Amino acid sequence: MARMRADEAGRAAARADSAVVAGKARPRGTFPHFRRAGDFIFVSGTSARRADDSIAGAQRDASGRTVLDIRAQTRAVLENIRDILATAGASLADVVEVSSYLVSMADFNAYNEVYSEFFGYAGPARTTVAVAQLPHPQLLIEIRAIAYRPAGRPDDAPPGAAP
Repeated sequence: MARMRADEAGRAAARADSAVVAGKARPRGTFPHFRRAGDFIFVSGTSARRADDSIAGAQRDASGRTVLDIRAQTRAVLENIRDILATAGASLADVVEVSSYLVSMADFNAYNEVYSEFFGYAGPARTTVAVAQLPHPQLLIEIRAIAYRPAGRPDDAPPGAAP
């Protein structure tokens, strides 16, 4: 029964023009997790923040020092984007453009390793830039994405298939 409700909520969100996705970190401003414009889905800048406001890839070591892990944060961000897109009726395979914001370009290689687990050369166009800071001092990365998913295309249709 709960699964049916979740599926119904997912289908309703897929029809929505925009939504704040249940079970994800609430945006720290008045904006949605995604907005659909025609066949495009724009995913707002997404971080490694969890629904409970903790941050994936931010741990305390034995001495109490905070240790930040760009690999864990990158993976969490891309998984959050994947989940947001699923709510909108799309998937990572539908992503056509990604903009990534790193606090330090020293993290580029580790970020790129994890990014490559999700996307290859046939994946989305990408821009990666360094920024002075993000909204929380433990965040190392934020990513925004644009997906192309014609409204009404069946979930199991291959990209480019007619609806």
